[in-house]
Amino acid sequence: MSQSTTTTLGYFRWAFIITALGLILGGVLGWQSTGTISGTATIFFICVVLAVLEISLSFDNAIVNANKLKDMTPEWQHRFLTWGILIAVFGMRIVFPLLIVVIAAQIGPIDAIVLAASQPEEYSRIMNDAHLPIAAFGGTFLMMVGLSYFFNQEKDVHWIPFLESPMARFAGIKGIEIAVVLLLILLFSRLLGGEDAVTFVHSAIYGLVTFLIVEVIGGLLDAQQKTMSEAAKGGLGAFIYLEVLDASFSFDGVIGAFALTHNLFIIAIGLGIGAMYVRSMTIMLVEKGTLTHYRYLEHGAFYAILILSVIMYVQTMFHIPEVITGLGGATLIGISLWSSIRYNRRHVAEDEQAGTLDRPVKAAVSEA
Repeated sequence: MSQSTTTTLGYFRWAFIITALGLILGGVLGWQSTGTISGTATIFFICVVLAVLEISLSFDNAIVNANKLKDMTPEWQHRFLTWGILIAVFGMRIVFPLLIVVIAAQIGPIDAIVLAASQPEEYSRIMNDAHLPIAAFGGTFLMMVGLSYFFNQEKDVHWIPFLESPMARFAGIKGIEIAVVLLLILLFSRLLGGEDAVTFVHSAIYGLVTFLIVEVIGGLLDAQQKTMSEAAKGGLGAFIYLEVLDASFSFDGVIGAFALTHNLFIIAIGLGIGAMYVRSMTIMLVEKGTLTHYRYLEHGAFYAILILSVIMYVQTMFHIPEVITGLGGATLIGISLWSSIRYNRRHVAEDEQAGTLDRPVKAAVSEA
C-alpha cells in the first residue's frame, strides 16, 4: 500500500463529527432524564470519561487491528470501517449487554430494554453477576491472540530476546500455546473453587474453542478467496477475526462502564465515541506504515494483550480498576515506541553510510 497523504487530523474527521453528535445526544438525554443543568453537565462529563476510558483500553486493540488490516484489500478495509464500526458500536455496546441480561434473567429482548430504561440499578446488578463467565471467555480468547504472536517460528524480531527467542524456538511444538492456556485455566479454577470454578472452566473453554473456530474459518475463507483471485487476500476471514477480537477487547470496557453509570444508553454513547477513535487510529497506523517504522510497537501491543488477559482472569476473584488496565497497556506501548525510536536512531547513521536507509524510516526518526 502506498504512503497516504492524509493529515493526522484528517483521519479523525469522522471521529470528531461523531464526538460532537454523541455529546449533543448525551446532553439532550441528560436534560430529559434530570431536567437540571447540573444533571445534564454530569451526564455530559460521564460520556467524555467513557470515551477516554474506551480509547485508553484500546490502544493495543488498534495496533493489533492494524497488524491484521494491513494485509486486507482496500475494499475489505473500507468494509471494516463501515460495517465493522456498526457491529462494534451497536453490537458490542448495546446488543451485547442486552443479550447478557436476556440470558441471565431469562427475559425477552423487549423486557430487557424496558429493564435498562426503567430499572438501571437492577440491570447493572445482572451485568455484574455475569462478569465471571465474560472475563473467563474474553481473557482466554485474548490470551490465545497474544501467545499465537510470540509462539511463531517465523518471528525473527525480538523486543525482549530472553523471553521471545525461546518462545519462537518452542513454536515448533504443535499446540504449545493451547497447553499454556489450559494450564492457566486449571490454575485459576483451583484458586476459585466451588461453583465459580465450574463456570470459569466452561466459559474459558468456550473462549478457547471460539478462537480455534475463528482461526479455522478465517483460514478456509481466505484460502478459498485466494484460489479465486490473489487480490482477494485478507477478506472475509480476516474481517471475522477482527470483529471477534474487537468483541473480546470490548468486554472489559462495557463491564467497567457500569461503575460510572447504570444507564445503558449513556454507556453506548460514551463507548461508541471511543470506538470511532480506535477505528480511525487503526487506519492511520496502516496507511502511514507506522508499524513498519517502529519495529517494537507490535510487541508492546501483544504484551499488553497478554497482561490484559491475565488481568481479566484475576478479575474473576477481585476487582481491578479499569484505569490500571488502561494505563498499563498504554505504558507498555509507550515503552515499545520509545525502544523503537532508540533503535532507529542507533542504526540510522550506519544505514545512511551504507545507502540503504528507507526514506519513511528516516522521516520517522527526524519527527521523533
